[in-house]
Amino acid sequence: MLSNPTFWVLIATAIFVGLAIYMGAAKAVTAALDKRGEMIAAELAEARRLREEAAAILAAYEAKRKAAEAEAEAIVTAAREDAERLAKDSEAKLADFVTRRTKSAEDKIAQAEVQAEAEVRAAAAEAATRAAETILRNQVGGKTGETLFAAGLKEIKTKLN
Repeated sequence: MLSNPTFWVLIATAIFVGLAIYMGAAKAVTAALDKRGEMIAAELAEARRLREEAAAILAAYEAKRKAAEAEAEAIVTAAREDAERLAKDSEAKLADFVTRRTKSAEDKIAQAEVQAEAEVRAAAAEAATRAAETILRNQVGGKTGETLFAAGLKEIKTKLN
């Protein structure tokens, strides 16, 4: 047995493991593994925290986007309402303008009719006066005719005015 190399490798390995245990290598390996596990756990916690922070930022931007969309929709709705209101106001103003213009034209036409009627009456009265003058001059002569003519002329003028 002392000449078998496997026996000597077994003894050397046992001595090495014994010295390693005696010197605290197991504790050092365990401590290093524990330290490495804690470091990995800290990195995982940091990654989890960053993920939650990113999710919160994403939620905040989503809320801002939705608020901006709602505000844009409100602006568009208000613009449409303003445009409709302005169109209605314009239509009402146009209708009022047309009504006023029509009324003004009708008033001018009525005024022109009254004026034309007055001019026709004046012309008719003037023609009647001339005709009466001519007839009376031919039938009544002298001073009596002139007196009758003057009286008739006064009477016609007072009736026309």
